[in-house]
Amino acid sequence: MAGARPGVHALQLEPLRVPETLIKGSKFMKWDEVSRAGETPWFLFDVDLLDISCIRDTRTGRYAKLPKDPKIREILGFGGPEQRPEDKLLTVVHGPDLVNVSFLNFMTVVQDDTAKVGRGKVAGLFWGAVGQVRVFSAWVLDTEWKGPLGLLGSGGCREVVTGIRESIKRDEFTLEIFERFLNKLCLRPDIDKILLEIGAKGKPYLSLDQLMEFINQKQRDPRLNEILYPPLTRAQVRQLIDKYEPNQQFQQRDQMSMEGFGRYLGGEENTIVPPEKLDLSDDMTQPLSSYFINSSHNTYLTAGQLTGNSSVEMYRQVLLSGCRCIELDCWKGRPQDEEPFITHGFTMTTEIPFKEVIEAIAESAFKTSPYPVILSFENHVDSAKQQAKMAEYCRNIFGDALLIDPFEKYPLQPGIALPSPQELLGRILVKNKKRRAHGKGSEGSIRKKLEQTPSSYSDSSGVGEPGMYREAESEEEEEQQDPKKPTTDEGTASSEVNATEEMSTLVNYIEPVKFKSFEVASKRNKSYEMSSFVETKGLEQLTNSPMEFVEYNKKQLSRIYPKGTRVDSSNYMPQVFWNAGCQMVALNFQSLDLAMQLNLGIFEYNRRSGYLLKPEFMRRQDKLFDPFTEDIIDGIVANTVKVKIISGQFLSDKRVGIYVEVDMFGLPVDTKRKFRTRTSQGNSFNPVWDEEPFVFHKVVLPTLASLRIAVFEEGGKFVGHRILPVSAICSGYHYICLRSESNQPLCLPALLVYTEAYDYIPDDHQNYAEALINPIKHVSLMDQRAKQLVALIGESEVRAAGGQAWHGLEGGPWAGLVGSQRRKAYGQGLAECASGSFAWAGACHSLSHCVPSASLDVSPQSVEELRQHKAFVKLLKKQYRELKELRRKHMKKICSLNKKQSAQSPVGERSRCADLSAGCILFHEGTRRKVDLQDWQIKGLLQLRESQHQLERDCKREHLRQVPEGTRAWEGQVPAKPAPRLQGGGAHREF
Repeated sequence: MAGARPGVHALQLEPLRVPETLIKGSKFMKWDEVSRAGETPWFLFDVDLLDISCIRDTRTGRYAKLPKDPKIREILGFGGPEQRPEDKLLTVVHGPDLVNVSFLNFMTVVQDDTAKVGRGKVAGLFWGAVGQVRVFSAWVLDTEWKGPLGLLGSGGCREVVTGIRESIKRDEFTLEIFERFLNKLCLRPDIDKILLEIGAKGKPYLSLDQLMEFINQKQRDPRLNEILYPPLTRAQVRQLIDKYEPNQQFQQRDQMSMEGFGRYLGGEENTIVPPEKLDLSDDMTQPLSSYFINSSHNTYLTAGQLTGNSSVEMYRQVLLSGCRCIELDCWKGRPQDEEPFITHGFTMTTEIPFKEVIEAIAESAFKTSPYPVILSFENHVDSAKQQAKMAEYCRNIFGDALLIDPFEKYPLQPGIALPSPQELLGRILVKNKKRRAHGKGSEGSIRKKLEQTPSSYSDSSGVGEPGMYREAESEEEEEQQDPKKPTTDEGTASSEVNATEEMSTLVNYIEPVKFKSFEVASKRNKSYEMSSFVETKGLEQLTNSPMEFVEYNKKQLSRIYPKGTRVDSSNYMPQVFWNAGCQMVALNFQSLDLAMQLNLGIFEYNRRSGYLLKPEFMRRQDKLFDPFTEDIIDGIVANTVKVKIISGQFLSDKRVGIYVEVDMFGLPVDTKRKFRTRTSQGNSFNPVWDEEPFVFHKVVLPTLASLRIAVFEEGGKFVGHRILPVSAICSGYHYICLRSESNQPLCLPALLVYTEAYDYIPDDHQNYAEALINPIKHVSLMDQRAKQLVALIGESEVRAAGGQAWHGLEGGPWAGLVGSQRRKAYGQGLAECASGSFAWAGACHSLSHCVPSASLDVSPQSVEELRQHKAFVKLLKKQYRELKELRRKHMKKICSLNKKQSAQSPVGERSRCADLSAGCILFHEGTRRKVDLQDWQIKGLLQLRESQHQLERDCKREHLRQVPEGTRAWEGQVPAKPAPRLQGGGAHREF
């Protein structure tokens, strides 16, 4: 979302490299969760094909799963003396989403390191940037298959296939044969139309020049600087032809066929988002508060909030998806073992051991991203002994990864910023209430431990009564609540207990405190203090104090979590709080609704690091930002985005109608929902829409806006979608590989779209922008309009409207100025022409009458000869000095007026800043006064500029009037050249 860097392929992707041991293969014994060893010695040879895009993790050693059946364990050698079968184990985790995962378990037969090679390699082959870019363009061919061709189930398939049962030999079924078969099966009239628009003119190929023009004009991002990012050269385009054109004859003639053109559209050089956006592209050295952090709420749940299973596996899957902030709801263990556990309190959800969760976090924390992981504890363990055990587990299992002592460079002092993700690389941070020495405690388990120094909030001034245990206020509690009246929005968060010394020592840079007000937080100025808001309280703060909320999030962290009434584990829209700069917007990862799809799509970028740098405007201390603004932000270039849905490929295997929705998410003024195509009639195999483009005219903050393109069946069933950051969208024709609800690539389903993303230009400035882009075309258009006026109302009326200017442009000696000479003359008088003044042209006409009639033996003096006369040059220099001096005086008056107006502004500005904290009414009153003052100042400045402009025009007219008078004085001083006689006697040659 951050860093408006229009797409340029600066990242050179290296080809995928599979370890040799995986290519050659090895012998394994395989079992699943329900495998049992029967008495009959049958051997089952089971052949499975697992799509690599479904692989979520690989585990070895003690983290691999062990067989449950005792007989299988005995066969594999578990429990034998001096045997370590764990070193031979490999578990492959796969599934369509985070909840529904399955396990394939293997044990090597040969004693080698195949299991170690498999760890992290298999999943890494796909989840890297290369795997995601090439997923649509690369085919995987099973060359071991032999048999009849299967039938495709879509009604869009050509009928010629339905009655065929042909066999293809293994050695003949090459990748090239398969692609040709697919091209014959799926005719592409949409690509034919694109070739025709480019200029193929009925030919089945594009020339090198046509392809180069297409890439540099249609496919190029118009927001790019041509000097920093030059267009492709002929040599670079020729390399593309050599790479994608399968026909050697076309290659030799520097031509690209339709088949090669289709390959190029799906190639890695033509992705809708540049590859470097998928790679680590953000600056990771800014303070922690400068990033959006991928965050989870009630991470352990697999279903609803009231019933369902809690799972240790969910912590692994959430971390593997790139999440960097996970939640642990800890409760006191039973007296039998006194082992704390994790569950959703006061519900029927199951319990999971705290220790197993910590082990799972330690194993999976940094597989996907090396950047810091935040453990958000909701601590209900009111036993000092069990809290000490929790702290011990964290220390022993996490080891050096657990950050206990703050860095010397970043002490826990007011005014000191938080360390950066780069400096916290590979570290685990604990968010838990910190013990404070205020008041006295009473009897009880944790009360005895805290009897001498009971804790309370750092910013809490109340002291508990003697002999009475005062329950600590939750960091997620925004205001005092009646203990007899529980809040349904906050759930169990408001019933946390105080922390012991052991747990307090684990807390450093993320210390939760109760939120009082933005003013109090600003005065304390402690970056390491953070507050949590239930979504309803967060919306209240955002509505009442939007700019103050943004300012708070520039220095301190804030966490937003779903309200307690979302018992179905639904999610709120995270974009609302991203707009305010909230870092940890926690969602229910088990629910793949629209909000979660948006979250997964956004955090896919920046190498799934879980950290996205906020836009600069939301990080700078010298700038105020209102997330509800509807105006263009100072220093931010708004964008215009156009999306045209052309066609789809392999969208469904059923004969159903398909439609596409296009949504924009961003600031409230940028959010647009929903554009929708028509529904294709029973064709889901290769539907063609090719409708008018959907236009988002003004995207105020492109670095915070995202485009969602989603495909649905006619009944509303989800097919696939893609989330695209507006600041990185590449213009031109592109294939979009669709993703599932869990953001896994679907490989074959794709859309062909045409996109444009360029700087926004207001409608009233469109003509000026076009004139600046192409001034020659603009001048030619003015000529054309003038001629049309002559044909419509007559030349005499046009002359009456413009004086002698029209005749001066169309007749006289300057009528002979063509090409660059005339364009130069137009350029010199462009300002006067735009304001309706044709005095320059009239002077040119007058100049033509100053040339005396010559005899048949002497040619008239040309304009160029008169221009080079010393007197003429001297006159021009004199006029230039006069005009320059006049403009200098005018600028001096403008500067004086600006200083006078600026002296009036600070009073209103200071009162406005003071009113921000005093109240909303004073703020709006100050804003109104400022607007009135600005209007008055602008009106005065415009009046001054109008009078100055009139004086400058009068001066120019006087200068132009002096030209014909001067020519009479020096016209005889220029020696005339004899002219050749022409047929017709009286005719002479004109210059």
